[in-house]
Amino acid sequence: MNGPFARRRIAFAVAAIAWSALALQYILLLAATWNGIGPGLGTLRYFSYFTILGNLAVALTTSAAARGGDGAWHRVFTSARVQGGTALCIAIVCAIYHVLLASTWSPRGLQLVADVALHYVVPVLYLAWWVGCVPHGRLRWTDPLRVLLFPAAFFAWSLLRGAWVHEYPYPFIDVDALGIARVLRNAGAIAVLFVGAGLLLVALDRFALRAKPERVRAE
Repeated sequence: MNGPFARRRIAFAVAAIAWSALALQYILLLAATWNGIGPGLGTLRYFSYFTILGNLAVALTTSAAARGGDGAWHRVFTSARVQGGTALCIAIVCAIYHVLLASTWSPRGLQLVADVALHYVVPVLYLAWWVGCVPHGRLRWTDPLRVLLFPAAFFAWSLLRGAWVHEYPYPFIDVDALGIARVLRNAGAIAVLFVGAGLLLVALDRFALRAKPERVRAE
């Protein structure tokens, strides 16, 4: 995508869709839990889904790219590691949902809109933006291991929260239903998926630089 202004406009569009999807899902979740666990625990549940955290990373990263500037927030969220790590996380969100989770429920109405936006629309748009608009050749082969710290922290939090409220965000890490041994095996398989997909992402980053050598690393 030629021209910094055009790339910023695309980033703004992706950010707007991501923020809108996040807001819609938050409203729907609060409406469903208001008379039950209440807004406080409802909000905690909301931020206990990796889908939400991945989409939040997309929203923050593309917002920083769209806004521009040179502040600390901008430097963090426009760094190669954060942009690439967000691409990896949101790709895994889409893949795992499509393969393992989509068939387990049938959302309707506005919940269907939020579901499709968070799991398909935002991931595809962000990955397209990352490939076409982000300077390439800046990722290192060790970056997938660093990015793995994020889902590892999420997994640890999920186990702690699950032990407290006996509720897990995803069935494949439900200790109450599967037992800790099987959950750890599932987590190990997902970690391997993260690292493997991350190495492919680094390879794509290197290939994209060679395909468009005019897009220098320091752009």
